[in-house]
Amino acid sequence: MNALNAFFFSIYPYICLVVFFLGSLLRFDRDQYTWKSDSSQLLRAGQLRWGSNLFHAGILFLFFGHTVGMLTPHFVYEPFMSAGAKQVLAMVSGGIFGVLGFIGVSLLLHRRLADSRIRATSRTRDIVLLWLLWAQFALGLATIPFSAAHLDGSMMLVLAEWAQRIVTFRPGTAELMADVGWVFKAHMVLGMTIFLVFPFTRLVHVWSGFASVAYLWRPYQIVRSRRLGAQGGR
Repeated sequence: MNALNAFFFSIYPYICLVVFFLGSLLRFDRDQYTWKSDSSQLLRAGQLRWGSNLFHAGILFLFFGHTVGMLTPHFVYEPFMSAGAKQVLAMVSGGIFGVLGFIGVSLLLHRRLADSRIRATSRTRDIVLLWLLWAQFALGLATIPFSAAHLDGSMMLVLAEWAQRIVTFRPGTAELMADVGWVFKAHMVLGMTIFLVFPFTRLVHVWSGFASVAYLWRPYQIVRSRRLGAQGGR
């Protein structure tokens, strides 16, 4: 168990991050025609609308919430918010958006498996990805009762310290996670695994979503009518 703990919480994160960034770059460079969300909206739109909106609302909030919450050092928010208060805030907001995301991904998974036309056009990796996301939402919701047993914020501080040591390449990450509950470990390992498979799935379109912000600073596109040009440019 110690060897597994050392691997998953000191080595595996870097494997996942390297594959995540390098794999995304290589796919964009070599297979741009596969860089898309592969929407099946043309086959059936009704359930997709509810499932997709709930899923995206949940996962986007949780992604940014986890990123800010785990990578912000304790001393930054300590003057105006205690660790316990931050944990309660994370439990309430994460629970609400976790339920929304779980309902959304459940609808998307049911739609893909129950509709014969959509199932026939689905790749194996599409279905595997939805199962991974479904399990990740379920594990995330399962951490809430365990977090309620540590309302002083002690567990949250340990997890945040682990994440901050990973991104700053500091040692001692495996030792920090040695006594963490299994549900937190499973949630974190599955989350890292989703980053690992990210470049090989339709999730790569997330990069394009972030890149679309650049359109705010693009210069205006000048469009000239061919018909006006044919009349002497009036």
